[in-house]
Amino acid sequence: MQIFTDLWNFIQNQMLGMRWLHDLTGRLLTGLNVNTAGHWGGALHFFIYDVIKIVVLLCLLIYLVSYIQSYFPPERTKKILGRFHGLWANAAAALLGTVTPFCSCSSIPLFIGFTGAGLPLGVTFSFLISSPMVDLGSLLLLTGIFGGKIALLYVVLGLVIAVVGGTVIEKLHMEKYVEPFILAAPRIDVEAPSLSPAERRNYAAAQVRETLRKVFPYILAGVGVGAVIHNWIPARWVESVLGSQNPLSVLLAVAVGVPMYADIFGTVPVAEALLAKGALLGTVLAFMMAVTTLSLPSMIMLRKAIRPRLLALFIAVCVIGILIVGFFFNLFSPVLLSGII
Repeated sequence: MQIFTDLWNFIQNQMLGMRWLHDLTGRLLTGLNVNTAGHWGGALHFFIYDVIKIVVLLCLLIYLVSYIQSYFPPERTKKILGRFHGLWANAAAALLGTVTPFCSCSSIPLFIGFTGAGLPLGVTFSFLISSPMVDLGSLLLLTGIFGGKIALLYVVLGLVIAVVGGTVIEKLHMEKYVEPFILAAPRIDVEAPSLSPAERRNYAAAQVRETLRKVFPYILAGVGVGAVIHNWIPARWVESVLGSQNPLSVLLAVAVGVPMYADIFGTVPVAEALLAKGALLGTVLAFMMAVTTLSLPSMIMLRKAIRPRLLALFIAVCVIGILIVGFFFNLFSPVLLSGII
């Protein structure tokens, strides 16, 4: 049993967390006479280490997911989802969201396509919730930072929000609040051509380049903010606002996170720095969920496809679910974080 524990710790710390990279970066900066214990040197160390770590994990993950996705083009995906009914359809759509685009804005075109193709509205909303909130990137990054226990719980609770949220929307029969041009779009059923292994590799590589081009600025911004918090913001400030002294910290985190725009790779460094400074675990995870799921730009895009009443219901369902997750993690954070920080 100890062998498996040691193996998992190695995977978590050295492969996903890349502690070897953290130590190597520190030694290189020290060799350049940079004081990594100081504010500027510590911020530079945090910035270089996190940017490299996130970019490496991002590229590997996107390549793997894109290669798998090459076997499931939109036409085939619609057919697969169409085979499920009821709660199983919502669960299948939520699981599909874990291996599709990494931010809310890039998920909306797929949501529109699925809705226009005739899939039940609740099913498409389960996809729309889970896609930015609980992708494979969040599982890998959270495992490397917070451990597998927290990462798995985050993903499971995110999927529950997606399934329950989609089911609620389905039961309320909100189809009349979808813009008519979405439902009137012509449905095309074309079998996608088969690809050779080389073509699939080329497709995956192209997806890596395209996604990295889109999200790299947000990675830099997120890591930059995380570096400032980690090395410049006093821990007592963070604890007073986002720690146990403030019972409204989860509400505050969601309120701050909703107007922002970033994907999971841009929010994790901020979450890592906040947690290290004394913020509560549930508050940090609620902030991440709010940023990735309910960003202002994505809500503006979504408004083009659905009417205000349905949009308000979608936001309310997501906010309630995120708040529940935040309070749950805050309640049990002493147990969950034991041995991690």
